[in-house]
Amino acid sequence: MKKIFYIFLLGLIFTSTAQSRMSHYKNISKIEMEIFRNDELIGYSNYYFEHGDDVMTIKNYTQFKVKLLGVIIFSISSEAIEKYQNNKLVFFKSNTFQNNKEKFVNLKYDKSLNKFIIDGSSFKGEAEIHNVIGNWWGHKILSANSQISPLSGSIKEQTVSLLKRETIELYDKNYEVLHFKLKSKNENLPEEKKLNFDIWMDPQKSLIVKIAYERMGKWEYRLKKIE
Repeated sequence: MKKIFYIFLLGLIFTSTAQSRMSHYKNISKIEMEIFRNDELIGYSNYYFEHGDDVMTIKNYTQFKVKLLGVIIFSISSEAIEKYQNNKLVFFKSNTFQNNKEKFVNLKYDKSLNKFIIDGSSFKGEAEIHNVIGNWWGHKILSANSQISPLSGSIKEQTVSLLKRETIELYDKNYEVLHFKLKSKNENLPEEKKLNFDIWMDPQKSLIVKIAYERMGKWEYRLKKIE
């Protein structure tokens, strides 16, 4: 009975949010997320929103550094921009330096093909429009069967399951959230390429408030501020 209730709840959430996706974010100008590794603050991932009559543009800036004995052993510096017209993704571009190695994505929607055309550092070609960008600002990633890497353009099939309702505290504020597990559909992928995230979403605002995963330590993205 509990499982049936969660499936019903999930259906209601994603049906209603899909029908009014822009309205959930039209009053948002900025989302600030802090990045922690083993409970140590190491960086940020911030999103800036611009709104037009039927267009929404989101710019993302992400930076973090992992140090060991004062030496940087892993770092990311990334800038990205994505555009939606009438709730549909039509453009995405990112440039990323990961440990001084450049990665990139150039994505455009081709109306004549009704497909995305991707030129990325890991993938070049066409992609179906049901794919979503693997970002952390919105709920749509939790209802998708596959995502496009915002760093390299590779396409990753995924499964998402709703675990439970929870109350969590972030920066002295309580959130009533739904706790999801997002994993790679292909369990035979190398560990370093697998998706394996715990995600907490505020269903009232359709916003992801926390992401956690383990890879060379325990990582968390925490929602700090919304404007």
